[in-house]
Amino acid sequence: MLLERFGGPARGVDPKSSATDLVSDADREAERLIAEMLADERPDDGLLAEEGAEASGASDRRWLVDPLDGTTNYLYGYPAWSVSVALEDERGGLVGVVHDPEREETFTASRGAGARLNGTPIAVRRHDRLETALIATGFGYASALRADQASALVAILPRVRDLRRGGSAALDLAWLACGRVDGYFERGLKQWDWGAGRLLVAEAGGVVEDLTGEPHGLVAAGPELVEELRRLVG
Repeated sequence: MLLERFGGPARGVDPKSSATDLVSDADREAERLIAEMLADERPDDGLLAEEGAEASGASDRRWLVDPLDGTTNYLYGYPAWSVSVALEDERGGLVGVVHDPEREETFTASRGAGARLNGTPIAVRRHDRLETALIATGFGYASALRADQASALVAILPRVRDLRRGGSAALDLAWLACGRVDGYFERGLKQWDWGAGRLLVAEAGGVVEDLTGEPHGLVAAGPELVEELRRLVG
């Protein structure tokens, strides 16, 4: 459905947290399709999705759904967006899937069983030098948060090889898991943004840590790099 609409006229576009943070009918329809599928296949599980779908469930499991991560990219016809679905239980992440329809790439992970890209095992890049590390990040939509993030870049950018800002946190983490970047950090996102990607990185041999302070953030990298990166961006 998302591919069929991609590049066509935008419909039902509304602002969310700010005038630049958008939601569209494509987001809503994707969420409806996923929620209906989960209700049919896993009726006892809970659900928390970005555009409002929510169910408590009778089991100790809950699905975290971002039906279209990278909505602004999608609406502009910029091919960097994804669908993120994760399952958590009382121990944390259990299953994670990030699907990139444009590239026909599906990243999958399950706890204790590793991470894969289209069925082939993947692993984080084992890199231990911050000054030659390629780091992914993202920016929030609130003006005050964006100003803080821009100020922080003055100290961060000279210390790394370069920064990449793709516009889909789920893809950033999936690409970290398969070695396309060396690290990732960001503040201000929600559980559904990080649910699948966090497990992908962990199962690919990486480390994901919470950033202290507000708003909540994550930093992720291979085990040799993550502490140095956390000190830099924390």
